[in-house]
Order: sequence, then structure tokens, then C-alpha cells
Amino acid sequence: MTQAITLQEISKTYGSFTAVDRFSLEVERGTVFGLLGPNGAGKTTLIKILTTLMRPSAGDAFVEGFSVLSAGKDVRRLIGVVPQENNLDRYLTARENLTLHARLHGMRPAAYNPRIDELLEMTGLTSRQLEFPDTFSGGMQRRLVVARALVHAPRVLFLDEPTTGLDPQSRRALWEHIRGLRRNMTVFLTTHYMDEADALCDRIMIMDGGVSLADGSAAELKDAFSRAHTYEVEFRGEAVGYGEILAALPCVRSVEKEGATYRLTLSGEDALKPLINSAVGADIRRICLVEPSLEDVFIALTGEKVRE
Repeated sequence: MTQAITLQEISKTYGSFTAVDRFSLEVERGTVFGLLGPNGAGKTTLIKILTTLMRPSAGDAFVEGFSVLSAGKDVRRLIGVVPQENNLDRYLTARENLTLHARLHGMRPAAYNPRIDELLEMTGLTSRQLEFPDTFSGGMQRRLVVARALVHAPRVLFLDEPTTGLDPQSRRALWEHIRGLRRNMTVFLTTHYMDEADALCDRIMIMDGGVSLADGSAAELKDAFSRAHTYEVEFRGEAVGYGEILAALPCVRSVEKEGATYRLTLSGEDALKPLINSAVGADIRRICLVEPSLEDVFIALTGEKVRE
């Protein structure tokens, strides 16, 4: 078996509301998989089902071949979870938090003490291991939560928006830890940061309304939406008065002015020649294709409306 995670027609309903609708997925071992979606898309519901915190209304899910319905104890033995909140025990020191987690997983001191030393070193918390989490910054607490999830060497790690609220330095430090994990385990990540998904994930799925909308690598998703034919055009001299002329051209679908340049959406690749041959063609200094970002793809699929 090469799949670490398998979801088979998973549904979750609350009365008349459907949070997840017949959702199927396979994630290969050793993959950093990113699940993206707006608030209420169903991401956290899926993680709760996969981590045995919630039972699906229909379907089944498997982690390393174990059913979340009939073998929940085996699933919990094999997974590590980093929830959205820092749910550390405030009355235990950093090291004691890790020790408690190790003992809950049945590890003996001879096994968990060297492991804890290694994780504290990896997360840069060795010098603070005898202090309480309330004295830590948000970034340090987040690193401790990740270390706790790794104590028992899980085969699958679930990260639910792991860098929310962190400063850029702490985010980048956590990224480096996550990149290093892919050699030994499968990582299932949810995030609202598109740059994070782009930098970390081997495969990305975008979902909304409890269903999958797109699936592939970041490059594949961006390439699929590059057919929008959006170009940046820079004119010689003052970029004034060109907007109305450009908007009137049959080959131009939309025009936006951004500083000294215009962003145009053309009807297709064949529209470049009519643009260059138009009345403003001689005034064009530079024209280049605008590659879509992962955020562009996300907005195109899920819309621009703000969610609650």
C-alpha cells in the first residue's frame, strides 16, 4: 500500500446542513499535502474525522490502512496532530509537556528522553525547556506544539493552520521544520496562507462547500488558470489616457491601471497582434504575460465574497 490516507465517499451532515459531501481522496506516503479552502469549506471537519475526533455521517476513512470507524485506537497511535490553538498544559514546563505526551503513547524513559532532547534542539527550545509555556512567545509555543506532536514519531502528521498568528521569522522557521519532516512521514496541512502552501506542498487540493474544486501541484494549478491571458503593458512616457483606448479595443476584455502600467485581460493569444497593431501599439514599451498566483487560482475557484 502506497497511500497513507484514504477517504471513501465521506459525508458529514448536521441536520439539513452538509459540511462535507461524498468527499474522496488518496494521499501517498511521504507527501506534504495541502488542503485549502475558505472558512466553512469543510477542512477542519475532515481533519476531525481523520483524527477520530468526529464520526462521519457516511463513508469511511483510512490512515495507514486503519479505519477511523473500526480501528480508532490504531489510528491515534500512528498520527500526530497540531491543532489550530496552542493547547499546551500551562502548569507543566516545556519538557514536562513533551514527557507527558510520550508517556500517554506508552513510551519508556530510555526511548523518550533522547527523543525529547532531539526535538528541543530542533525547535530551538533547549535553553527554555524548564520554563512554562506562558512565558513563551507565540512562535515558541507553536514550535513546542509541533515538537509535542512529533515525540512518538508519528507516521502521519496533521497540521491545522499551524502558522496562524506567527511573525514572518517564526513562520519561516516552522516551514523549515516541516520541509525536514517529509523524509520520514506524511504531512496533511491546512492553511489560509497561499505562499505557505506554494512553498511547502507537493500536492494541493482546493475545496469549498464540502467538495473538491481542484487538485494538483501548485505549478499545475497555476498553469491550468494561465489561460486567462492577462498581460502587463507599460507605455513610453506618461501612462495617461490609454485606458479608454485600450478598453475600446475588441481584443481587450478588461483593463486595470496599476501605477505606471496597465493590466489587460485579452480574448486569447491571438489578440496580441491586434493590440500591437492598434493605434497605441507604437507607444508600448514593454508587454509581458502575468503568471497567476496560487491566490489568483483560489479566488477564481471560491469567489471574492468574504466568509463568516
